[in-house]
Amino acid sequence: MADPAAPVRDRRSGPGARLFTFAVVTDTHLNRSEDDCNSPFAVNALANRRLRHVINDLNRRDLAFVVNVGDLLHPVPAVPDLYDEAAARYLEQSAALRHTQYLTPGNHDVGDKPNDWAPTATVCDAYLACWERHFGPHYRAFDHGDCRFVIVNAQLLNSGLEAEAEQRAWLEADLAANRGRRLFLFTHYPPFVAAEDEPEHYDNIGEPGRSWLTGLVREHGVEAVFAGHVHNFWFNRIGATDCYLLPSTAFVRQDYAEMYRAPPGPDDEAGRNDRPKLGYVLVHVHAGGHVCEPVRTYGATADAPLSPGDPPAPLAPPHPKTIGRSAFGFDMRQDWMETAEVPPSGGLDEFDRKRARNDYPLLGLWEMGVRNLRIPVSDLATPERRDRLRALAEHGFAYTLFSFGAPDARTRRLIEDNSDLLSAWEAGFDSGAPGRDLPEIAAAAATAGVPLYLSRLRSHDELRAAAGRYFHVVNHGFDPADGERIEALALQPAPGGTIAGLVFQLPAGAPVCETLAAIDALVGGFGLRASVHLRTAGFDPSRAERNDLKIAGRMAEALFAANTLGNVRVFADTLVDHDRGYFVRHGAYDRLCNPRPAAHVVRHLNAVLAHYPECFGRPAAAETMAGGGRRLKSAGPRGSVELLLPEAVPEAPLARAFPAGEEGADAILIDLVSGIDLVSGLDRKGAAPHAGPGPVAAVRL
Repeated sequence: MADPAAPVRDRRSGPGARLFTFAVVTDTHLNRSEDDCNSPFAVNALANRRLRHVINDLNRRDLAFVVNVGDLLHPVPAVPDLYDEAAARYLEQSAALRHTQYLTPGNHDVGDKPNDWAPTATVCDAYLACWERHFGPHYRAFDHGDCRFVIVNAQLLNSGLEAEAEQRAWLEADLAANRGRRLFLFTHYPPFVAAEDEPEHYDNIGEPGRSWLTGLVREHGVEAVFAGHVHNFWFNRIGATDCYLLPSTAFVRQDYAEMYRAPPGPDDEAGRNDRPKLGYVLVHVHAGGHVCEPVRTYGATADAPLSPGDPPAPLAPPHPKTIGRSAFGFDMRQDWMETAEVPPSGGLDEFDRKRARNDYPLLGLWEMGVRNLRIPVSDLATPERRDRLRALAEHGFAYTLFSFGAPDARTRRLIEDNSDLLSAWEAGFDSGAPGRDLPEIAAAAATAGVPLYLSRLRSHDELRAAAGRYFHVVNHGFDPADGERIEALALQPAPGGTIAGLVFQLPAGAPVCETLAAIDALVGGFGLRASVHLRTAGFDPSRAERNDLKIAGRMAEALFAANTLGNVRVFADTLVDHDRGYFVRHGAYDRLCNPRPAAHVVRHLNAVLAHYPECFGRPAAAETMAGGGRRLKSAGPRGSVELLLPEAVPEAPLARAFPAGEEGADAILIDLVSGIDLVSGLDRKGAAPHAGPGPVAAVRL
């Protein structure tokens, strides 16, 4: 048998101690006044108040500095009176920022990059002078600690201006002078959106400037590149360099709404006012790398600067790179690397489609602090996907492969060639004829050196007995009642290899904590581990499950309980909604990839457990709360953490959660949907949607 202490491989090398944090904002698009906007879109009139909220939010945080990567203003310098007034408004609002700020020019600030179809005037000496008059140098570098931060004017590339040659010589010299240091680069235009060799379009840098810039990035080992302009989130790589394309604080570029499998909301202005996609990023610089923390602002506005005594920022979850204990993940059922072709609309591009990958599932995993992912063989099928899996593995993700039956030659080769990527392999087999597939499965796992978890296909008779009628569905996984089958499998492992663990199903109607504890004890008795599939849909494929409070509660209970046990890990059965087909159900994110309550609950619960590890760790005990719902408690050496899961949103959450006299006594009570501290009343001033207290974490120190 495999060593039960380490049956799942973990190849992470932690980033080390955190040194400092900085923020990157972009595309603030300030107007010349609060309500006077030269855009036909109504949402643009909110830009000034939205930036004021962002400044207030930044002021709550401990930051080394802030970088804006361009499009500070909405009026372009070709309209100088509007531009000058908007610049004055930006400087006025920035005066309230308590952190040092560094500015990067965008195309709205100094003119579009050179191209024949540019919808506005292109960069020129007069526009550069306009920027310099208001904001200073349009390219520069600065140091913080042992790191070098470099700002370039991307609009100059391919312009033929004298300033382009000057910037080129300066950048080459500066990078050469700082060779061997940690380098971070800031640019408004991203080098590319989907692929480094993509054709030029409105949203990337054209050739030869693109190859020149990416060549310097590779040559000097730049650690990260940060870009704006696209008003959406993407994560790319330039060789070994991380490249982040960032969301706007003001509005979303609605042409990229083509990435989603759902139409924009009725008040979203065709996707331009998709509020959950607005925000910025925090960059935590560690001794051995960096991690990015997305901050969604949800379009929140402010009419005045932050007042003394206003609430601090909420707790943040750990990044997958920094997670210690991790026993909860997601089944990646949808294509989480899907690429769409954005049609030419006549707005910004008119002569060809442009390709864009939907990276919002990735952003969701980062913001929740989730690293364990269950993926199909198809995610290994192409070099592009494998390269992406490798890049994301460097950011902490761990992959469990799943398949059924004896692998064919192609699948076996994929597993062997990419075994260094895989933490585990879940292989389904026909329990009615185990001798047919198990030897080949076990031999393949042994050759690849990947820990093997077996999952038995459940027969039609079993499914009919469980559901009370026949359903035309596929179901697999062991059950705690399968003790005899498990004993036979454990005592007579498949020839050619060993078994690290078994796959179990946790049906929608089963109690989460108690079932996980039973599975943990069962497999532990055989020296095995368990991979548990948390189901949110029932046995009937025609019935939908859209109760967000119930789904969020089950995910929270599984995350909480699994992290107190030694032999189980849980995969929630969907990250993104299934809104069609069989077993319709909500996930942690909707089909626009915006957070549902479950995403907030997982995020905030991970944050609580990461920030109070001394209060958490012993196996969870569960009980029924008065008035309905569940209450779990885990104790640590210096306190305890309780998880309160109401069946419905209570009108008086504290009275419903605790027995009389316990309401909030010596506890920090965090509503896991909103992040609100129910005792002190501190919240994020409207920075997250909230319909009332739901699941609550109570920390007793």
